[in-house]
Amino acid sequence: MYPLIHHLSRRTALFHLVAALCLAGGPLLWAEPSAQNVVRVACLGDSIVYGSQLANREQNNWPVVLGRMLGAGWDVRNFGVSGATLLKKGNLPYANQKAYARALAEKPDVVVISLGTNDSKRPTASVTNAVNNWQYKAEFAADYKEMIAAFQATNPAVKVYVCIPVPAYPGRWGINDTTIREEISPLIREVAHDTGATVIDLYTPLSGKRELFPDTVHPNVAGARLVAAAVYRALTGKAAPAEAP
Repeated sequence: MYPLIHHLSRRTALFHLVAALCLAGGPLLWAEPSAQNVVRVACLGDSIVYGSQLANREQNNWPVVLGRMLGAGWDVRNFGVSGATLLKKGNLPYANQKAYARALAEKPDVVVISLGTNDSKRPTASVTNAVNNWQYKAEFAADYKEMIAAFQATNPAVKVYVCIPVPAYPGRWGINDTTIREEISPLIREVAHDTGATVIDLYTPLSGKRELFPDTVHPNVAGARLVAAAVYRALTGKAAPAEAP
């Protein structure tokens, strides 16, 4: 009986330690798994989240890799939609997709939003027939804040992470790396500042790695793992494991 009491007291102390750190505003920490404390993570985004162009997409998209990295106690789900835009006036607004409704219905503990790449689409001298999503750039920040507010309404305790998109090399289909770097990224940081969301920079860790983008837009398996590693660090405050278990 005494060993059992000792074991329970240690678990109680661990619970209070984790709760105190979370209330202090630190990164979410892994806790002993149980039916009551599984952390539900919703990953929202476009084809890069979905895993388009990846070999064995079901096993190699970055939310799945992230889930393997995090291990027990975490439930990571992929709500990526290929071609989706953050802009509600874009050619494929994420807010109009079934995946968005499903993600809201989950009332996640953590939401990771990775949108903006398709918002950068605009006609250029070399791609004259591209859609012009970025003509609505004045509405980007407001639309982003509205999406964040929707998740906060379903779960007031939700932790929101907003991602700076990965680079494009230089991009296709009207996707524009300069727009991503010089216009979209600052707007996302502004949104994070105004809403209290946490920024995850996916641009920097994949910058200068053109070889990881076979079609100049979508990361390959190695690139997807770098994305997962960056998100893992943001969620846990630790470096990602050398290999996903």
